[in-house]
Amino acid sequence: MILGITGGTGCGKTTLLNCIAEQGGLILDCDAIYHELLRTDPALLRAIEARFPGSVENGVLQRKKLGSRVFSDEKALSDLNAITHGAVKAEVLRRLAGKPKLAAIDAIALFEGGLAELCDVTVAVTAPEEARIQRLTVRDGIGRDYAKRRIAAQKSAEWFREQCDYCLENNGTQEEFHGICLAFLREIGIMEEN
Repeated sequence: MILGITGGTGCGKTTLLNCIAEQGGLILDCDAIYHELLRTDPALLRAIEARFPGSVENGVLQRKKLGSRVFSDEKALSDLNAITHGAVKAEVLRRLAGKPKLAAIDAIALFEGGLAELCDVTVAVTAPEEARIQRLTVRDGIGRDYAKRRIAAQKSAEWFREQCDYCLENNGTQEEFHGICLAFLREIGIMEEN
């Protein structure tokens, strides 16, 4: 079974992914795959630099510089996504070629990047905005305003809910959400009932 996991940054998708990994699932973190490709795929860096001059210095993507340009400009973000989605999908397909029994594709752009079509089940993870802001400032070491801009640049929780087969709301403690994730995995037959 291939699960597609999506939702905005800071919602708690990692908790669900960890539960799937504990069941032996292959985790395909598209953000991590993208960052790996930035180190190993010079053609991807050239394409980004061509569209966003000055965003690559000495063969290294300047993430904050690029982020400040794309998170406040919808067209720029769309252009960046168009560049990156194809490269990420090709790598996901390569990793799924071994036909794992259980896999999870973690992608904020699960639908836009054409990855949802690879999935048997799609799941949105959502959380209140204030909780997301707090998580991002701690996790990523960024300011509150930057965290708010990142969230504002993404699709709404309602959009994710409407697209996906299931929605898991993370509006409590990490332990409570872990329990919700385990119950969900039992519901869809990945885990046995205790």
